[in-house]
Amino acid sequence: MIVSGMTCGHCAASVREEVGALAGVTDVDVDVASGRVTISSSAPIEADAIRGAIEEAGYHLAQ
Repeated sequence: MIVSGMTCGHCAASVREEVGALAGVTDVDVDVASGRVTISSSAPIEADAIRGAIEEAGYHLAQ
């Protein structure tokens, strides 16, 4: 998924922390330059939960 508005390492850390706190998430990789966030999990995760975590970090999914 692509997250808009990230510009630095702190941005990436915020997204990584919020998404990583979701139940079942085992790894979160964030590429600030492209905005790409890759999530690994031990079970399916609802898209709304991911969206909520990203918004809690202060960012939005790109349309």
